[in-house]
Amino acid sequence: MILYAIPAALGGPAADALPESSIRIVRKLRDFAVENAKSARAFLGGLGIAVRELNIVEIHQETKALLAPLREGRPMGLLSEAGCPAIADPGAALVEMAHREGFRVVPLIGPSAIVLALMASGLEGQRFAFCGYLPREEASRKKEIQKLERRSRQEKETEIFIETPYRNDAMLESLLSTCSSSSLLCIAADLTLPTESITTKSIQQWRRASTPVGRRPAMFLLLADAR
Repeated sequence: MILYAIPAALGGPAADALPESSIRIVRKLRDFAVENAKSARAFLGGLGIAVRELNIVEIHQETKALLAPLREGRPMGLLSEAGCPAIADPGAALVEMAHREGFRVVPLIGPSAIVLALMASGLEGQRFAFCGYLPREEASRKKEIQKLERRSRQEKETEIFIETPYRNDAMLESLLSTCSSSSLLCIAADLTLPTESITTKSIQQWRRASTPVGRRPAMFLLLADAR
C-alpha cells in the first residue's frame, strides 16, 4: 500500500495548486492524515471531493494508529496545512513510520514555499539550508542571525528561514540591525497569491528603503557578502 505525500495550496484555489496528475490520485483516496482538519476539508473540497465521505484524522494524535488504513490494505494521503508535507511540518514522523513498516511513500507534485522562494531569489541555489524558525526573543534572534550569516559566508550557502506573520517586521528589523551591508536578503511573501511579492536587495539597500513585510506568510533568504 502507498502513503501519498500531498502538497497543499499556499493560498488561492486548491485546484490551482496541483497538476491534474496529482489531483486524479487525491480524488481516489478516502483516508487522510492531516495537519489541520479544517484546512484539509477546505482544500479537498476545493478539488471537488465530497469531504463527508472521507476519513480525516489529525496527525497530532497517536502516530501508530494513523497508519491503520495502510495496514488494512487501503492507500492514504498525508496532507500539510500549506505546502509540502513533512517539510517544516509534523508529518515527517508518519513518513518515517511508513518506511519502517515497509509501506511505499510517494510524493506528489505541488508547491513548496521554500523551493519557490529560492527559485525566484537569485541567491545561491547550489548550496542552501532551511533553518526553520529563529528564536522569538530579540537578543537570541540576533545571535542566531549572526551565526547564520557567518555560516553563509564560510560555506557560500543561502540560509532560508521563516517567521510567524505577526513577527515578520521584527525579523526584518533584526536582520537590518545585525547583518553586513553587503549581504543579500530576499523576502518572498504571499507566494502564489495575487499579492505575491519577491524582492532581493542588499542589506544596505533594505536599510535605505525599508518597507514593512506585514502580517503575511513570508520566507527570508540570506546570502552573506554576496557583492
